[in-house]
Amino acid sequence: MRHRKKTVKLGRTSAHRNELLSNLVCALIDNKRIKTTAPKAKAARSLAEKMVTLGKKGELANRRQAISTLKNEKSVKELFEVVAPVFADRNGGYTRIIKLGRRISDSSEMVLLEWSEAIAAPVAEEAAEEVAEAAAE
Repeated sequence: MRHRKKTVKLGRTSAHRNELLSNLVCALIDNKRIKTTAPKAKAARSLAEKMVTLGKKGELANRRQAISTLKNEKSVKELFEVVAPVFADRNGGYTRIIKLGRRISDSSEMVLLEWSEAIAAPVAEEAAEEVAEAAAE
């Protein structure tokens, strides 16, 4: 029975999984949206929302905890200065997952993981086209 076992293993060791999720969240902070597989996005969403909660608190201890988790000071700085203030009046639900369909090579379910509020950033033309195609289907 898997009662109270929340961790999604993703077929990796714990150290590899932690680094993968850290890199996904840093990419989300830097690029404002990322294209990945559904299980990775669902796992990264949890960590991203925890990091935004730390950013909303804004204390030095919270910043250090975020640096310890994400291991990228540049991303943490942007998280605390740009991303977290946008969600100051919101209680959770900081990210959304948009389904894009299946990848041709291995039929993995692909999704876009993005912030639920508009954060000023250049949107990649490729990702915008994929969203338009997904909406057309």
